[in-house]
Amino acid sequence: KHSTLFRDSLTSLPSTSDMSSSLLLLPPSSSSSSSSQPHSPLTLTFYNSSRKMRACRNSRFTMCSSHNSHPPNDVVVGCGAAAVDILATVAAYPKPDDKIRSFNLKVQGGGNVGNALTCVARLGLKPRVISKVADDSQGKSVLDELQADCVDTSFMVVAKEGTTPFTYIIVDNEMKTRTCIHTPGYPRLVPQDLSESSLLSALDGARIVYFDGRFYETALVVAREAVRKNIPILVDAEGPREGLDDLLKFANYLVCSAKFPLAWTEASTIPQALVSILLRLPNIRFVIVTLGKDGCIMLERNLDASSTDEADIDRLVESLKTTSSESASHPTCISSSVKTLKAEGIGTVNGRIYVGTAESIPPSELIDTTGAGDAFIGAVIYGTVPPLFPLLLMPLKDHDINMCDLVNPLTHHDFKLHDHFVYFSSVNEYGWDLFCS
Repeated sequence: KHSTLFRDSLTSLPSTSDMSSSLLLLPPSSSSSSSSQPHSPLTLTFYNSSRKMRACRNSRFTMCSSHNSHPPNDVVVGCGAAAVDILATVAAYPKPDDKIRSFNLKVQGGGNVGNALTCVARLGLKPRVISKVADDSQGKSVLDELQADCVDTSFMVVAKEGTTPFTYIIVDNEMKTRTCIHTPGYPRLVPQDLSESSLLSALDGARIVYFDGRFYETALVVAREAVRKNIPILVDAEGPREGLDDLLKFANYLVCSAKFPLAWTEASTIPQALVSILLRLPNIRFVIVTLGKDGCIMLERNLDASSTDEADIDRLVESLKTTSSESASHPTCISSSVKTLKAEGIGTVNGRIYVGTAESIPPSELIDTTGAGDAFIGAVIYGTVPPLFPLLLMPLKDHDINMCDLVNPLTHHDFKLHDHFVYFSSVNEYGWDLFCS
């Protein structure tokens, strides 16, 4: 994606031949400051807006081309947020009323759906995005970046007036955290923005539809049509949102943050919450909860004959965690056999539990976690088109959550994901190349 740098805060700059158009970024105005002296604008320079992709070390996979393991009609549709991220890296998170200086500033494409579909495109699928931006410089940048990564933006709505959504992101270099302050776009995407013919065209040939929970009125219209066409649905549940409960009723796959299961089910533990989710949402085939540096847990529903072997899900998960920590020093996935999984006071589900570990990234190689969860979603989508055996799917996801955004992109390291899967390679400021093994 396009990267931008705050020129005055860098110790070194790309050569002038690498630089192209400039963006004038003005601080948001407010009524309380309208009479005060205007701020000096920050001049940000795009230095890779016309980048050339490095040659892949395996010619079977190149940017904007289909992965050989997927046929040409592997279309993925995403409905949700495509936005601009303004990332300011600081030495440490500021205290109240502090004045601090950033030492790096980037402006780049963001939004859950925008990020996840970029990952999907780079893995060789054919994504289409349903979202909305304004006819401003930020909206044009979002469209340009998505198109550069071969994301089909023909179903994006561009408002003649309004504001493209954007997010201020404070990257704490000391604690390696990021804090997001989101400003929604205006006007919002509404069902009237998407004609029936556009909706049908967007879903034509789609293998899966992905929702991030935003624009719920429009999302429900798209979801109902997807169900009518028997297209599977994946929902990303970061947290409670208006209309999310209605959208979840249509979902076949669910990926959620660590906080969501307990908040949504009021269960006492995450494993118990996963059982509750499958009981409350009978269409769900599997649910994954992401746990950051602790990896992830996946509960897969068994649709075959019920197992007579019953197990307490909390004890089973702890046993798998112990086994995974003892069995390997690299990311791995360990699963149970199919069992009747019991959650005390909630009920039972017939299924299989998976525990995936995450690679430990040295602090010196950690930049920030912005977009890591969206890359995770992209890997999950990739693994469901066509469906892969979860033991192959999970190692890809576990590495993806770490490797896409957490490794220093200014160094050159190769990371083997799986003997039969994909290699990631961190490259220079141009981002990530992906290589087919």
